This record gives sequence, C-alpha cells and structure tokens, in this order.
Amino acid sequence: MTSLQNPPQNATPDAQSVAEHMRLLGQQAKAASALMAKASVAVKSAALKRLAALLRENTGRLQADNAKDLERAQAAGLSGPMLDRLKLTPQVLETCALGCEQLAAMPDVIGEIIGLKQMPSGIRVGQMRVPIGVFGMIFESRPNVTIEAASLSIKSGNACILRGGSEAIESNKALALLVQQALTENGLPAQAVQLVQTTDREAVSHLIAMPQFVDVVIPRGGKGLIERISRDAKVPVIKHLDGNCHTYVDFPFDLAMAVKVADNAKTQKYSPCNASEGLLVARAAAAEFLPAIAAVYAAKQVEMRCCPEAKALVAAVPGAQVVDATEQDWFEEYLAPIISIKVVADVDAAIAHINHYSSHHTDAIVTRDHMHAQQFLREVDSASVMVNTSTRFADGFEYGLGAEIGISTDKFHARGPVGIEGLTSLKYVVLGDGEVRH
Repeated sequence: MTSLQNPPQNATPDAQSVAEHMRLLGQQAKAASALMAKASVAVKSAALKRLAALLRENTGRLQADNAKDLERAQAAGLSGPMLDRLKLTPQVLETCALGCEQLAAMPDVIGEIIGLKQMPSGIRVGQMRVPIGVFGMIFESRPNVTIEAASLSIKSGNACILRGGSEAIESNKALALLVQQALTENGLPAQAVQLVQTTDREAVSHLIAMPQFVDVVIPRGGKGLIERISRDAKVPVIKHLDGNCHTYVDFPFDLAMAVKVADNAKTQKYSPCNASEGLLVARAAAAEFLPAIAAVYAAKQVEMRCCPEAKALVAAVPGAQVVDATEQDWFEEYLAPIISIKVVADVDAAIAHINHYSSHHTDAIVTRDHMHAQQFLREVDSASVMVNTSTRFADGFEYGLGAEIGISTDKFHARGPVGIEGLTSLKYVVLGDGEVRH
C-alpha cells in the first residue's frame, strides 16, 4: 500500500477509553470541518482525482486486505448476500474511482445563493448552500461505502467520522489510508475523513451522542442497526429501514419490456436495497405476462411466493419454485432469490398495495398508458418512483450524484439517494445597501 504522508494521530484505542477516543475523533473532525468548508473547488477536485488514481494503483493490495475480511467472515458463517456485499472486486473499486471522478467534474454547490428576491424594504433575501459540518456514518458489510462517504464528504466540504462493520475492518482501514493520503497530498486535513479504528460497539453509542461535534448521523445496514440508532441518537438521523421495492406490470404493456425490466429488477443483484422484492401484475396482463416471467425466474432458481391467482398461472411452468404467499410476504425484504407475486385489479389497486406494504424506497410501473404512468408517479408515496425501468437504478451513481451516502425514506431535508445536496444545509443571506427597519 502506498505510504501515508504525515499520518494523523487517531490510533486504535488501547490505554485510552473508547469514550476518550471518540471524543478525540469528534474534536478533530470539528476542527477539520472548518478548513473543509473554505477549501477551494480546485483543491477538492484534485483530492478526488488523486483518490481515484490511488484506488486504481492499489487494487491488488486492497483485494489482499479484503481477502482477510472475507476469510474471517466465511469462517464466522456469514450468509451469501452478506459476503457478496463485503467483496471489493476490481469492478467495485473501478466504480468507486469513477464516482470520485464524476464528483470532481460536477459543479460545486457550496456557496451558491438561490431564490434571491428583492423585498419592499430594499433588502435582497436569498439562501446560501453551506456544508452541514460533521456527519457520522455507521455502516455494515460494504467497504466501498468508505469511499462513497469520503468522496461525498470532500466534495460537499464536510468532515466525517466513519464506523464500518467489524467484518470489513481490514478493508476499511486500507481504504481510509488512501483517502487520507489524497487529502494530505492536496493540502487538506487528514482528519477530514476519520475511520473509527476500534470494533468495540460502544464506539457507536458515543458517535450518535456527540451533538457538540456531530451534526447528523447516517446509518446504512440492517433494520436492527438502524432502529437502534434512530432510537438512541441525540443528533438528527438520515435513514431508511429497509428496501421492500415493487415492480408493477400494468395493462396495456409491452411484454418484452416488462419481462426484461422485471427480470433485471429482481435478479441483476439480489443483495441491494433497490432490488424488487414484490411483483404486482394487472389482472388483464397476468395470463400473458406471468408465464413468461416465471420461465425466466425458474431458469434462475428464483422462488416465487404467489397469491392464488398468480400461482394458478405460474405453477405449470417447468422448474418453477412456487410457494403460497402469506400476509408477511407482502412486507418482506428478502435480499435473496425470492420474490412475492400478486395479481391486482388495476393501477389503483397496485398503488394501494404499494403504499400499504412497501418501505417507501423505490417502486416502478411498466406500462404503455401515459395517464396510468402519471397517476403512479403522483400517488405512490416513495422516495423514488419509476416508469418503464428497473428499480435497480435507484442509486446515487446512476442518478448522476457521483455517489450516495445512503437512501433516505424520510420526508424532511433529504429524500431518496443522498448525494452532495443532501449533505448541505441552507442559511438565509440578506444583502443590503444601508437599509434600516422602520
């Protein structure tokens, strides 16, 4: 691994307590955030480009560190989807590098003033976009989140404290060193991106309870982790609990398109939160569509948990793995080759089902009816709503955000994939020329 110039003093806690260690990280992040907030566009872009280069130069070494995590995780009996999330393949690292370059090329939103209006008094009032300050990121499994969080933090002029899962500690340490190297080589503080070096769970309890240092916390991981952080945090939380996403095949529809979209939404990758877990089909489309998609799912050994009407149409498909759906299946996020399938009356019934059972993450309609598409976009209460495309596109990189810090299903501040703007705040600015209030 390329050596780090001027390494920061945030070593693994040993003699010092976890509480003292976290307080030190908080103090360092707060100080670094002031320097990041005033960093120039050119310097931030140079750091991001250097980080992209370092990722490519060190792919082999990063994979060697990642292999240690994978070996330990397999020995601990981690499941298939969790192991999949843990892998740092060359493709994953290249996507991280491209994300850094995409961010570097994007316009800098920090300091822009929006909505400037002249008031009757003569003053002009607008809002300026500014960094949030310090965010804490708590995540499981995916070590590439280290780069996504770090790169967005740099671009948005923030500082961050990252706490990855113990299963990815070696990978995260190696990635964090590269981030800090890219920062220091470009005259930015290494402490702008700090990785919590201990796997002690007490570190999380301290991170989410330091409002004097941390402005917002973003958890990415299992539902239990996010529920715990939402319950115990003393700082604001940007979150989504799970990803029960749906694809609805409407009538009228294009059969080839519907099969392609429904296949991709479920099987392109099983572990992400934007994979479709539920398939809804309009009754008028079911007889033509369901046997066709069932043949695709059967070939890929996807288990289909069906309502009685859907079961009658797919059970005869050779190789189909068909199970009777329970009420709980409509709520499930499987993260596995399993999908729930239900026949519904029409677009109104599909929307009602989604708004009741979904996690309000991402839902899609496949249709040739423009009015149905517009109704679906207006009425489905989810962070991302799509027409004639795969739910797998609900991602910061695919949305052109450069990367994402997470996906929010809350309705305040940030909703959907959270990129640069989600890591900023707005403050009012008033421009005058000697006006006084009467």
